[in-house]
Amino acid sequence: MTAAQQQLIERLRGELGPGGVIDDPADIAPWLTDWRGRYHGASPVLLAPGSTAEVQAVVRGAAALGVPLVPQGGNSGMVGGATPPADGSALLVSLRRLNRVRAIDRSARLMVAEAGCILQNVHEAALEQGLRFPLTLGGKGSATIGGLVSTNAGGTQVLKFGTMRSLVLGIEAVLPDGTLHDGLTPLKKDNRGPSFDQLLCGAEGTLGIVTAATLRLYPAVAERAVAWIGVADPFRALELLRMMQVRTDRVEGFEIVPADTLGHVLEHIPGTRAPLAAAHRWNVLVEATVDGPGDSPAALLEALLGEGLERGLVEDAVLAGSEAQAEAFWKLRDSISEAERATGPAAQHDISVPVDDMPRFLVEGAAEVERAFPGVEASGFGHLGDGNIHFHVRAAARQGPDWYEREAPAVSRLVHDLVTAAGGSISAEHGIGQMKRDELARLSPGRVAALRALKAGLDPQGLFNPGKLVR
Repeated sequence: MTAAQQQLIERLRGELGPGGVIDDPADIAPWLTDWRGRYHGASPVLLAPGSTAEVQAVVRGAAALGVPLVPQGGNSGMVGGATPPADGSALLVSLRRLNRVRAIDRSARLMVAEAGCILQNVHEAALEQGLRFPLTLGGKGSATIGGLVSTNAGGTQVLKFGTMRSLVLGIEAVLPDGTLHDGLTPLKKDNRGPSFDQLLCGAEGTLGIVTAATLRLYPAVAERAVAWIGVADPFRALELLRMMQVRTDRVEGFEIVPADTLGHVLEHIPGTRAPLAAAHRWNVLVEATVDGPGDSPAALLEALLGEGLERGLVEDAVLAGSEAQAEAFWKLRDSISEAERATGPAAQHDISVPVDDMPRFLVEGAAEVERAFPGVEASGFGHLGDGNIHFHVRAAARQGPDWYEREAPAVSRLVHDLVTAAGGSISAEHGIGQMKRDELARLSPGRVAALRALKAGLDPQGLFNPGKLVR
């Protein structure tokens, strides 16, 4: 522990009160490693402010003493963006005690939620008012609002509602000098220069520590229908989606899952079973909803699937007959990351390309990677309708745990080159963190130059989340 860290910690013991400074190594340990277990850091304490004012006290003290800080929410990120440096030079700042829903305006369909609010709790709070916060993902039981804002998270309903950036109407954040950006008021018109709220959304805690956000809500779902569909290839899957979108605006989830990925879930996740009698090379999970009286979404989906069968786009399909079965279908999709962790080492890529190019990328990109690295298994799954696919390259059989360190960098370099050549992004929704920092600099030097200029202007000491997004 450095002298500056010691001085800051002693000062904050009095300002943060009981529970504000955690120094038991056993209590800190779970927060020093990223969710995937690839990045390991060190921090002598975990600071846990309980209010925005206490976050300001932490930041002001750190700025005065030159102590780096790493903000953290649920620690469920995928790119090492919330893991402190391994040398212990930074202190962890947990936002999990800032967990209040400050207000819900039912008529305006707005919620003000603090950064430490868990996504599932936000869903429940909205539902109590007959409303809905539509962003959802597999980690909803641990992901926090601050982390979702800071990574501009996506999830499975982006097709209809957009990413977190589309759902955030205002942000409260503490800036690197300890001043407060109070942008929670949701103004429809505000022309005081570029939107600072939008700069913070996706900045990964490098420009400010998000303490609260104003969220856009929608009417609660009155009824939904969920179907599992077998298709021959991604080209037919996209054609099926386009047909559905012409017929209705009620489709909000459209996820593609290849046979090998589904197989891993069925093998490793207890209580799962294949929805269809026969195996199909590709599968689609689709959800349609209504938020008030009207046509039955089940009848709508049934008619759409019938048309898909007639047009040769659908090989087989089953409509969930109950809410329990609908949840079982979604469990297959939401358990993919957990299942793939159990299959062994893999290079995982959260990428996007233009939607119309995604079927070709899924087929030709996977084939090119498998040619370049004999024995690996490459496939993609996820949000076909918004062009975001999680493209995983699994190690060849009988490879040891060191495969990732030996082979993954070269694999990822090829995948990112293919994505860039297709006009896509190497990070669709997980962020850059430390995992993709150097690749971003290699492939997007102009973007990185702009990010570095922003960082230097707002955080000249480089104290906020050092080593993430940019060097």
